[in-house]
Amino acid sequence: MENSTGTAGRDCKPTEIDDQAVDVAAVLRALRRQADLSQRELSARAGVPKSTVARIESGGAADPRLRTVERLVRAAGGRLLVGRPGDGPGDRPPEVLAVPGVPHDGMRDEAGRRYPAHLDVWEVHDPKDWPGAWWAEWYKLPPERFPRPVPAATYELSRRYRDQRRWADRIRREVAVRRVTDEGLPSTCWRFVAELPDGRVLGELRAHERSPRLLYGDLIDAGEREIVLDGVLVTGACRRLGIGRRLVEALTVEMDRTGLRVAHAVADFGGVDLLLTCGYRLEASRPYALRLDRSPPRWAC
Repeated sequence: MENSTGTAGRDCKPTEIDDQAVDVAAVLRALRRQADLSQRELSARAGVPKSTVARIESGGAADPRLRTVERLVRAAGGRLLVGRPGDGPGDRPPEVLAVPGVPHDGMRDEAGRRYPAHLDVWEVHDPKDWPGAWWAEWYKLPPERFPRPVPAATYELSRRYRDQRRWADRIRREVAVRRVTDEGLPSTCWRFVAELPDGRVLGELRAHERSPRLLYGDLIDAGEREIVLDGVLVTGACRRLGIGRRLVEALTVEMDRTGLRVAHAVADFGGVDLLLTCGYRLEASRPYALRLDRSPPRWAC
C-alpha cells in the first residue's frame, strides 16, 4: 500500500507525492505552524501527552503509532490519507496538498534546540531587532555596555504582536504600485496608487508638471519641465511599512523614463525623512505656512 499525508490550507499548492518516506516530524511541525499552535496547545487538542509531541517532532520517536500521528494531524487541521491510486471519487486519487515548511526549521538556539515551529524567528543584527532591548531606541550604547547580551535570533511570544507582524509582512508582499493613466487625468498630472490584489488602495501619490520658465523666465538654463510633488498619503494602519517610499521611488523611475530630471516638494515632520531617504535634498530657502481663517472672533459670538 502507498501512504500519503496532506492538508488543505491557505497558500498551499498541489504537489505530487513520490515513493519516498514521509518525514512525519517535519510535516507535523509545518502543520502546527499553519494552525498557529504550540506543542502544549496541540497536545491538549489531540489528547496526546506533550512529551510525545516533542519526541515525534524532534525525531526521537523512531516509529510513532499511526493512530497517534492521525490524532495529531487532525488536531492541527489536516488529514492523514492511506490508500491506493484510484480509490478516490471517480477512480481518481484523492487530491493531496503540500504544507508550507517551517522557514526557520534549520536554525538552532545556543543549546542546539529548534525554535518553536509556530512562532516567527528572525536573526538579530542590532538591538532594534530584539524586542527585549528596551534601550535600543533611547541609547546609542556600544556592545560592551549593553545591559543584556543580544541573542543571535529572537521571536515574539505575544500572539497579538505576532499576528500584526505577519499581517504587515503579507501587506508588503501583496501591495503593488502603479501609475493611474485611465481616469481622464491631464497629461501634466501624475497619480500613483499602492493597492492590494482586491483593489483596495492603501496609498496615493499626486504630482504635477510645471515649466520652470514660468518662475524664472529665461534667466536660468533650465529644462522645459519639472515635477512638483503635491503629496503622499498612506492609510494610517499601513504606515511604516515602506509604502510611501515605494510610491516616491515609482515616481522617480517614471521621471527617468520620460526624461524629467528635477522634482520639488514641500514636506514636514516624517515626510522630510521619507524624501531624504529617497534621495531628495533640503534647499536653502524655507517656505512659510499661511492660513486663512474667516470664522468670527470668539468675543463676537
